[in-house]
Amino acid sequence: MTVKDYLGYISNVIHTTIVATVDDDGLPVTAAIDMMDSDENGLYFLTAKGKSFYDRLKERGFLALTAIKGESTLTSVAVSVRGKVREIGDEKIPALFEKNPYMHEIYPTAESMKALTVFQIYEGSGEWFDLSKKPIERVSFTFGGAAAEQEGYFITNTCTGCQSCVEVCPQQCISTDTVPLVIHQTNCLHCGNCVTVCPVGAVRRR
Repeated sequence: MTVKDYLGYISNVIHTTIVATVDDDGLPVTAAIDMMDSDENGLYFLTAKGKSFYDRLKERGFLALTAIKGESTLTSVAVSVRGKVREIGDEKIPALFEKNPYMHEIYPTAESMKALTVFQIYEGSGEWFDLSKKPIERVSFTFGGAAAEQEGYFITNTCTGCQSCVEVCPQQCISTDTVPLVIHQTNCLHCGNCVTVCPVGAVRRR
C-alpha cells in the first residue's frame, strides 16, 4: 500500500476518527472528527470557527488521531496519524459536502455553512496496525516531507544467538537464520519481552 492508500483508508473506509489536541493548560482533549477527504498531500476535515477545537488547532497547529475499524479486537485495523495542520479556508467546502452529503443535514443552508472552515493535515507520520492478520502487520509511513523515524526493538551485534528472545516473542517474528538474530519490524507488537529476557542486553529500543 502507498501513503495515499493509508490516508484514503482513513477517509473513505473508517471515516470517523478520534482526534487529540492540547489545551492552554497543556492537557489533552479528544474529539470525534470525520476525515472527509484525502490525497497524496494529506487529510482534510471541517470544523466550525466558533468551536474550542478550532482555537486549539490555530494555536497549536498540530494534532494526533486514531481510526479503528473492526467488529472485535482481533478483526481490527487501526491507523494512527500525528502531524501539522493548517487552515485552508472555505474553497474546498462544496467538494467536501458533495463527497459527504450528510453534512447538508447538519448545515442545511448557505448561511449556516459560513460557520465552517477546512483544515488540512499536511505533514506528518502514521502507522498502519492490522490485528486481523497472523502475525500482526505494522507499517509506518510519512507524508508531506516529514522525516521518517524508526521505532521499535532491534538486536545488536552483541547477540550470542541463544534464542531466549524467540521463546517469549508472542508473534514469532524473530528470525534465527543469522547471528545477530533479526526482529521483523512489520510483525512486531513492541511488547518488549525480548529486552527483558536477553541475557547479554543485545536488544535495544529505538
